[in-house]
Amino acid sequence: MTDSIRVLVVDDDFRVAGLHRGIADRPGFTVLDSAGSIAAARAAIRDHRPDLILVDAYLPDGDGIDLVRSVDLDAIVLSAANDAATVRRALRAGALSYLVKPFESRALGDLLDRYARYRNLVGSDGALGQEELDRALSILHGGEAPSLSRSATEQLILEALDAEGASASEVAERSGVSRATAQRHLAALASRGIIDVRLRYGSTGRPEHRYLRR
Repeated sequence: MTDSIRVLVVDDDFRVAGLHRGIADRPGFTVLDSAGSIAAARAAIRDHRPDLILVDAYLPDGDGIDLVRSVDLDAIVLSAANDAATVRRALRAGALSYLVKPFESRALGDLLDRYARYRNLVGSDGALGQEELDRALSILHGGEAPSLSRSATEQLILEALDAEGASASEVAERSGVSRATAQRHLAALASRGIIDVRLRYGSTGRPEHRYLRR
């Protein structure tokens, strides 16, 4: 997936909505104007068709979880409600995850980064193997915890590599970053011995660098 992920924040507190929009305003994401009610959210969904909604459970004119259930969109519920029944109801409605307010900015930022990696794996219309599906779900739910010494972009690039290797252009396409960004991070990872670099010689021209995850 190379297109920017369009995010709609649905929260009736404009200060909270602004905070969440600020966190979501990161590379690979486009943040839409926030919606403060169910009605405004439905209008924004109709007009702008976001890829992901970040929605409060309780809104002035209805239930955010019912909104999640009624729209064919990825959703994450952000709510002060911490009772198990509400969390179960949100997950049954189709929410990909649930964060209890108040939470640290990093918690939402990390979740959005994991969502981008998950979407990169499942975003096509092709068939998914079980191993690929398990990997995507593990990433989304934090089963593959990123190293504290690595950036989110490095983690994304590492996920784009496999045992057969890939060129910088292929890594850029798979991870949704520019070729220059991919090349820079690949070189840094190779210099630290985290990945291997091999040359593939064609019939003509310069050899191609292939990057392999160890």
